[in-house]
Amino acid sequence: MSFSIVGKTAIITGAANGVGLAIGRHFVDQGANVVFADLDEDALQREMGDLAAKEENVRIFAGDLRKKLTITNLLSTTIDAFDRIDILVNAARQVMSTDPLSPEDNSVEELLQQNLMVGLRLSQAVARRMIKQAEAITDESQIGPIGSIVNISSIASRRTHPDLLAYSVSCAALDQMTRSLAVALASKRIRVNAVAFGSVMSASLQESLKDDDEMREAIIDGTPLHRIASPGEVSDAVQYLASDAAGFVTGQIITVDGGRTLIDPTAVPAH
Repeated sequence: MSFSIVGKTAIITGAANGVGLAIGRHFVDQGANVVFADLDEDALQREMGDLAAKEENVRIFAGDLRKKLTITNLLSTTIDAFDRIDILVNAARQVMSTDPLSPEDNSVEELLQQNLMVGLRLSQAVARRMIKQAEAITDESQIGPIGSIVNISSIASRRTHPDLLAYSVSCAALDQMTRSLAVALASKRIRVNAVAFGSVMSASLQESLKDDDEMREAIIDGTPLHRIASPGEVSDAVQYLASDAAGFVTGQIITVDGGRTLIDPTAVPAH
């Protein structure tokens, strides 16, 4: 079975930088139609504006996906451009520190909204569209798997670090959402999976490590493969889950962490 995603249409959120951008570029290189979605319009234009202007299989969409109307507009933009949606990659995520003893700390609420609810609402909307597409096919022999949703999570969901309380909680919730949606949508032939990664040189981690050589060394020492991954190293795992090669895979959290969780260095933050 091929890992091909040629001709499929994908929405990638959090696509202005880091892991989301790497996944989107990889999908374009693999022949998919890709809508790069992010809140940061300037970054989208800087990274993908020129390509979107000249390539038929690339679009960019800027907007706050915490708003339901923005989700509707994103789907409309995608359908207008490519007529259908086959793949959703929920890569938009935020990392922030938590003061676990402060009642004024709102980080849990903020990250549940950004890292969980945005993906849930978008997944629901995209799933309805995928089901509608399948219903339009009159020849049942032509209906196979009708869509794939891939959530981007983190090994923080299985680890304990007080400063990352909100992030860990939001990732754990995202993993459970993945499993629950997988069961709910299985009868509709929509697969839902997640990729949970360890330390990947995303924009947020790069900023955290800019003046912190001690943290950098701690992460490297706590990873059996003894390095920090590049964003592109997540892309192949996402492509596999998005492709028909994973046609019997749903509700799974695939870990891409260089072996980090095998030795469980709890003092090292997970991003």
